[in-house]
Amino acid sequence: MQIDTEHLHFWMQAIRQSEDPIRTMDAFWSGQLKSKEWLITNLRKNVNTFISIDIHGGWVGVLASMLFQSSIPIKNIRSVDIDPTCESIATMMNKQEEIVGRFCAITADMCEIRSDANVVINTSCEHITQDQFDLWKSGMPADSLLVLQSNNYDIPEHVRTAATLEEFKSQCGINVVWAGELELPLYTRWMIIGKQ
Repeated sequence: MQIDTEHLHFWMQAIRQSEDPIRTMDAFWSGQLKSKEWLITNLRKNVNTFISIDIHGGWVGVLASMLFQSSIPIKNIRSVDIDPTCESIATMMNKQEEIVGRFCAITADMCEIRSDANVVINTSCEHITQDQFDLWKSGMPADSLLVLQSNNYDIPEHVRTAATLEEFKSQCGINVVWAGELELPLYTRWMIIGKQ
């Protein structure tokens, strides 16, 4: 994947302007970037038309920026995160697309958001309980492609990890069209793509 210098400039600007630059830079750990690149590679194989995307748990907007720089045909992206500090950072990360109306970041609880996007991405499945996940899933359109990621990394903020890919599939309860795992130094990342 190639990152252009103009996008890189806005990434640096977003880090500089954030209230906590060190915390913002956590989005650039190798495991974080590899997980996003892996998502993009496999989403590309399952998309063949212009799409709108919702990213739930969008954090500081790095995934959105990487998606915009991929070969996936994207109409627009909406990034949703419950942390209010993420909105301005994500907006700066995606400034070029925000200026032309292709990107917006909002502060909201993903469990209270209804989506009408063609693709809904949730890379934060380990951060919400099973009840929250089920509520979230109930707000997703039946015809949207769902891209879900979790892991087996046992830390306090991870309230619903999965020990295996099969356990993650069982937790999510969707019709899977693709599933895989990515070995990273500290944990294994699970990903499934499918529909309700």
